[in-house]
Amino acid sequence: MPECALTQTFPIPSPADWRVEAEKALKGKPVEGLVHLDADHLTTRPLYGRANASEAVFAPRASDADGRAWDLRTQVEGDDPDAVNATVLGDLEGGAASVILSGAVLADSEPLGRALAGVAVELAPVALDAGIDGPDAANALAVVAKGAPRALLMFHMDPLTAFAAAGGSPRPIEAHVELAANTAARHAGAYPEATFFLATGRAAHEAGGSAGQELGFAAAAAATYVKAAVAAGLPVERALSGTVLGVSVDAEYFDSLARVRALRLIWRSISKAFGHETPARIEARSSRRMLAAKDPWPNLLRLTAAGFAGAVGGADAVVLDGFSRAAGRPDAFARRAARNTQLILMEEAHIGRVADPAAGSWYLDHRTRDLAEAGWAEFQRIEREGGIVASLRGGALQSRVAASRAAGKAVLADGGGQMVGVTKFVDADVRPVSVEASVPESPATGGDRCPPLPPLRWAEAFEGEAA
Repeated sequence: MPECALTQTFPIPSPADWRVEAEKALKGKPVEGLVHLDADHLTTRPLYGRANASEAVFAPRASDADGRAWDLRTQVEGDDPDAVNATVLGDLEGGAASVILSGAVLADSEPLGRALAGVAVELAPVALDAGIDGPDAANALAVVAKGAPRALLMFHMDPLTAFAAAGGSPRPIEAHVELAANTAARHAGAYPEATFFLATGRAAHEAGGSAGQELGFAAAAAATYVKAAVAAGLPVERALSGTVLGVSVDAEYFDSLARVRALRLIWRSISKAFGHETPARIEARSSRRMLAAKDPWPNLLRLTAAGFAGAVGGADAVVLDGFSRAAGRPDAFARRAARNTQLILMEEAHIGRVADPAAGSWYLDHRTRDLAEAGWAEFQRIEREGGIVASLRGGALQSRVAASRAAGKAVLADGGGQMVGVTKFVDADVRPVSVEASVPESPATGGDRCPPLPPLRWAEAFEGEAA
């Protein structure tokens, strides 16, 4: 090979050079038409490079899930302890590393103990999804794990999400937050590896909220739980390390992975403000608002994109829903598909081999900072309104979420956004799916009230038209 071939360099185009070529390609249309504005009023430009780069971001996950890049977490719902136990053991044997439990098995330590029979809680983390009854479920799990002080328990108490989603709570929501904090303080000594709270903006996301609103809700909830835990007697560093952050990931994988990274930056600022910078623990859950019911099969693609985003974004744990969720409770096949999607991403695509693979991308670093600033601005707005409880009671946060919801619906209705299998490439002869029977929950809301954040699915309006 000639020596000149080894040293040959290529000219680096300038933004001005790019603009000339872009104007040619647009054939008279303005280049400014390529700039897009999102629900947080953030701009996405058509070109990112060294000339307009923001400060570089490096936000890798801090944990090592037993030699794996992230914790593959499966969600098991049920009321019959023996059936739940068979499902839990099957999912763990099938590749899951941890489990989230919900349903009537959380009501007491006896059914919960049967549901977890044969599970080594020192090796396989167990999380709870008990809504407003989180403290009772946490007490039950603490009893089941008695004798295993190194049990990897994740109580995931989150009364604020339950309050916001249901539009109320049995008692004043402050009392539920205080009870959760007291429960955390009571079990902290016995279970030093346990985490206590899940601070998430999922209620805002599933109601149609923007990324900034979701991140702001999560930040405000985290600050509220940490303050309550300290007031209950926990050292601030234990309150911080005992708080898990939750974020939603969907088929918009660039924005989703940027949300995960942005939440890590926000948490860094929050923990510094409490005087103890603490690594974030982030659980990414797939969005339900992106799922279709009439033709659920394309949901497999959406969930794969969501899992990719959670993994590349640096989530410590990823939870993928069953593709049939919008039609009912996912069955064993849907749970297996969700689990195997992550296994392929992890063990065949090796997505987690690189720490923070998004780092160094001018666009993704810029988007990460934009979303972090939007989330922080929403957090500050909530704090000015008196905190998350006051904001929810007064409906201020809900009104902002409603505006984002309306804007999102309008984009789909006008053809500005598309969903495969819903608004584009609609299958006229859809193969049916099976789901498990479940009893709808009726949350108690008599003691305190707020305007609810009702969940939506973007596909719902179009499925009604096609029915």
